[in-house]
This record gives sequence, C-alpha cells and structure tokens, in this order.
Amino acid sequence: MNKNKANLRLPRSKGIDMGTYYEVKECARKVKRIVLPPVNRQIVEEFITILGMKDKFEQYDVPIPNKVVMFGPPGTGKTLTAFYMATRLELPLILVRLDAIIHSHLGETGSNIRKIFDYAKGSPCVLFLDEFDAVARTRENNDEVKEMARAVNTLLQCLDEFEGDSVFVAATNLEEELDHAVWRRFDTKMTYGMPEEASRNEFISLLIGDFASRGTVHQAASELLSGCSFADMEQIILKAKRKAIIEDSPLLQGHIETAFTEYKPKTTGSRQNAKVGAP
Repeated sequence: MNKNKANLRLPRSKGIDMGTYYEVKECARKVKRIVLPPVNRQIVEEFITILGMKDKFEQYDVPIPNKVVMFGPPGTGKTLTAFYMATRLELPLILVRLDAIIHSHLGETGSNIRKIFDYAKGSPCVLFLDEFDAVARTRENNDEVKEMARAVNTLLQCLDEFEGDSVFVAATNLEEELDHAVWRRFDTKMTYGMPEEASRNEFISLLIGDFASRGTVHQAASELLSGCSFADMEQIILKAKRKAIIEDSPLLQGHIETAFTEYKPKTTGSRQNAKVGAP
C-alpha cells in the first residue's frame, strides 16, 4: 500500500477507496502554524498525557479516552487539531472520505462504516471523519431515511467496540444535528469558535513570519481580520504576500487591505468597513 498521501484501499473494503493516508511527517508539516485556544490546548495535552500513561490508568481500572468530537464553525482549526494529535501521538492520520462511506444501496453505508473501524482496530492510526453529522444525524428526524437510521445504529456499535491503539476523531459544524446516543459515546469534546484577539495576533505573526514587512502591518492586519476564521486569515495573508512578491516589495498594509477586499471573507463582527492607520 502506498502510504504517501495515497488513497487508502482498506483490506476489507472489496476495492473501495475509503480515505487518504497521511504519514506522521506530513501531519507535522500541516500543523506548523496551528494556534489552539487555551482550553482546547489543555484538553488535547491532557488527552495525549493519558494515552502515554495507559498502564497506570489500567492499574486503577480507569478507562482510557480514545474518541474525540470537535464542533464549531468552518475554518476554526478542527481539522488541524486532528493532524496535530496525530503528530503528537506519532500515528498516521486516515482522512475518511464521506462520499466513499455513504451509499444508496441498502446496508452499504453501515457496512462501510464498520470497514473503516475494523481497519483502525488492526492498524494504529488517528481515524478522522469530518462532517460527522452526515453519518451521525439524529434518528428522531422524520426526514431521515431508514437506511441512515440503520447506519447510525452500526456507528453506535462501532463506537462501543472501538479499542486498541487507534484514536477516533470526528468534526462537525452542526453539533445539534448529532444523534444524542452518538454524542454520549465521546469521552472528549471540544468547542471551536472564531479566533479571539490573542489567538488572532499569534496566528498573524506565524503567517507573516520572517517575511519582510513595513510599518504597523501586524496591527493593521489584526484589526482588519477581526471576525475572520483561521482559514480565511491564512488565505488573505498568503494573497497579500503574493502581491508583495510580484511588486518586489515588503509586505504593506495596502497589500493586506487589497487581499481582504478581493477575498471577501464572511466574517462575524468584523471591521470590514474600518479604516486603519497608514503604514
């Protein structure tokens, strides 16, 4: 099996490509600029510490956590957190493809869910499923077809039976849509929101790095990008850097403002119309 960011062909999948395999080194490259809110960083660090003390927890007959669910708006760091955990645990990450799991044929969705969990049981990894609500939606919804209700039942069984050296990580933007029984199966939960000022400033500094800049670029960027997600901030700063490179110029406030205008981020409580001081 080609393990270099290749499509993952699970041994029991009958030829169905179920996800993408990321080696530990690849995971580490992806999280060079991760900024976690203090509460979530504490949760992650404690989770990793516990996994490193398995023998002691087993001695006291205290269960080891191995399932994490993250919820919050897009672009706020949920996926990066999964890669970060894989890096810290020195495990590969399997990014499960939803289009390979959900199937219109009777019983296929549940069967595919079981296959990915069976794979994780035999091959230590961080098994990451984004848009988790697509397969864990509440069974109380009258619009749900019976096939998906059966899939949720299979998911519950897989979560109950999940053990070994792998970790299951799920992310959703619609936590209120998750089935309550699925929600209860997770021993670790993390909430994500738009970056606050301290996290925003830290991330902007990481994004600009040692790129030559002039004036109060950091401060101007922080004010302008208030309300943006981490993902939007990254795209805007990268776009501004490209403009500076084309002009053979240091990074200027004007580059940030033009990039912001062109990118048109959807922000919450942002200063889209604010005018910041000249560089």
